[in-house]
Amino acid sequence: MSKRSTIKTTITEIVDYWTNKVYEGDLSVDWSEAHERCWRCAHKTRLERCHIIPHASGGEDRSSNLVLLCKRCHLENPNVVDPEIMWDWLKAYQTSLYDTFWIVQGFKEYKKIYGNDFFEQLQEFGVTEVEQVKSLMSEKMKGSIRHFGEPHLNIATVAGILRIIYKDITKNNSGQ
Repeated sequence: MSKRSTIKTTITEIVDYWTNKVYEGDLSVDWSEAHERCWRCAHKTRLERCHIIPHASGGEDRSSNLVLLCKRCHLENPNVVDPEIMWDWLKAYQTSLYDTFWIVQGFKEYKKIYGNDFFEQLQEFGVTEVEQVKSLMSEKMKGSIRHFGEPHLNIATVAGILRIIYKDITKNNSGQ
């Protein structure tokens, strides 16, 4: 098996190609920052050129077959030959605020693990202020660690932090 050649299509060429073809509101980034933020999670980081139709399945190294993703999202993207699937996937994860994607995914993970919406549970104890929750999250995140080489806490860790906050609140409200 011969070594695959480096993709020569530049990030600028990819952004320029898609700018007038895809509605930016369907993505997590504005076109003005699409050269430096992942099109799925909107994290500002080094971007990878990701094939819409995988190279191994005959996808070409052209702007029309490439999107820009961070390493983490690149590993999770759909590897299928139908280009529509990539766009469906990107649109499904669209977030409107930068640097919130992985936290939002952590809230979804919490619900999956514990069967309840985190904020609804907190409301039962009179915690309704988002700023109070942000403060608690910030405090608890300081004591958490990332997996080696990862720039973010993974979603299971975010869900775990939320559960610790919930347990602390229930303990404080039950008089223990």
